[in-house]
Amino acid sequence: MVPSLGWKARIGLIVLASDHTVEFEWRTLMQAAAEAEGGAESIAVHAARIANDPEITTRSLAAMEARITATADLLLPGAAFDVIAYGCTSAAMLIGPDRVRDLVRAARPGVAVTEPVSAALAAFGSLGVTRVAMLTPYMPEVDECLRTGFEAHGLAIPRMGSFSIPNDNDASRISPDSLFDAGMALAGDPAVEGLFVSCTSIRLAPVIGRLEAALGKPVTSSNMALGWHALRLAGAEASLAGHGRLFEPR
Repeated sequence: MVPSLGWKARIGLIVLASDHTVEFEWRTLMQAAAEAEGGAESIAVHAARIANDPEITTRSLAAMEARITATADLLLPGAAFDVIAYGCTSAAMLIGPDRVRDLVRAARPGVAVTEPVSAALAAFGSLGVTRVAMLTPYMPEVDECLRTGFEAHGLAIPRMGSFSIPNDNDASRISPDSLFDAGMALAGDPAVEGLFVSCTSIRLAPVIGRLEAALGKPVTSSNMALGWHALRLAGAEASLAGHGRLFEPR
């Protein structure tokens, strides 16, 4: 018999039914991490989709709470995971990171759990950043929930901007150039030390390096922070080039 796929790290990923992007961006990231950790089969990601309404409202986000445990149970039944990641920033904040963890563990007792809120807080803590510009695709009611929540967890948000897009399918189509321009406008402010781009449907990976070079500040996104945190929780800590300062040695 051959070793199991993911012999270094087996990661479960709960993906929104309406999400176009997180699996795509994680594919490149996790392949690079696997090569750095011992070969292509050393890290494995297994995903399950959670039903959701693509219209991003506080009500539709909260509705996912009742489905998290059942979705976690779909991930390789009977197999053990090192970590399970829930891939929705705004819902994780609305439901609460501790509640998300408990719901996942109801299906997978004792597993390490992350989501983009805890991941972003850990990422900026690792980077030594406490004042962050935040860019989102959301409508005002969701933005306010996110900003209030991060500030309650000790992360200051002096600047915030949004594309005000109500539908997750459209959020995935914001161009990297538009993200670059908006990120520059927000994080160019000397009052902030870094930039966080929220939403797992956002395609920031192509411009993270360009943004960091232009700003001289660290930049990360829901997908990159979530991937970094999942890898670290699973014990995979190799440095990776091309994915932002978060993955570089400190």
